[in-house]
Parts: sequence; C-alpha cells; structure tokens
Amino acid sequence: LKIFRAQSFLNEEAPIISNHVSKLLINAERFRLHASLDDALDGDNPQLTDSPVVVLNFRQPDGTMRAGILSFEDRGDGEALYYYVVPLSGPLGEPEWAVTNKPTDVTFFVESGIIRTRLTGPAGEVITFSGAM
Repeated sequence: LKIFRAQSFLNEEAPIISNHVSKLLINAERFRLHASLDDALDGDNPQLTDSPVVVLNFRQPDGTMRAGILSFEDRGDGEALYYYVVPLSGPLGEPEWAVTNKPTDVTFFVESGIIRTRLTGPAGEVITFSGAM
C-alpha cells in the first residue's frame, strides 16, 4: 500500500494532466515561452530556454486568433499549473482552471521544433509531454 501511494501521482494524476496539456499544445497554432505571466501578457522577453509560462495561440472557426496561457505559478495557495484565456480587451482575469497542483516544478521547452512540458512530481518523478509544431 505504501508503494502504491508513492506512485499515485504517476498512476492517477499524470494521465489526466497529459490529456489536458497535450490537447492544448497539439491544438495551438503558435506558442511563445516566457519567464513570467506579466512578460507573457506584455509580449516582452520571449525565451528559448526552459520557461514556466507558455502563450498558446488558437485559430477560431471564424479565422480570428485567441490566446490561452499555461502558467506554473504560486497564487498564494502553493504552486500550481493554471490555464488562462486571454480576453480580447481588458485585464487578464482569474485562471479558468488549475490543471494540477501536485507537481513541484513545470517547465515548457522546445526540442527539435516541438514544444514539450516537463513535470516534476511530488516524489521527484519526471514526466515529459510533447505537443506538435
């Protein structure tokens, strides 16, 4: 039972995270990495290195583009991976949802032109999800 509990992140949480994050990454038409949510919103300091924030651009049925943001941050309740929908005008509101609060670290990076997500679980396990570009 102790071994099962130690692996619960891999058995229970990781497949759900993979489903959500992979679908977002695969459906994005473009992406941009940033060191902070503020930089992402301002479009400042895009990065090519491991980043806790990714801006994803999605083409809508009418041909327009909408942006979403995945951000690993501490909003006062501990670190979590949040998903935001960027409004067409006005300030960014609260996250649409918390994807997960179990990992101790989440980074987005590009490898061979493919966006990837690396999660470090509570027991130090490392999982990498891939998108497409």
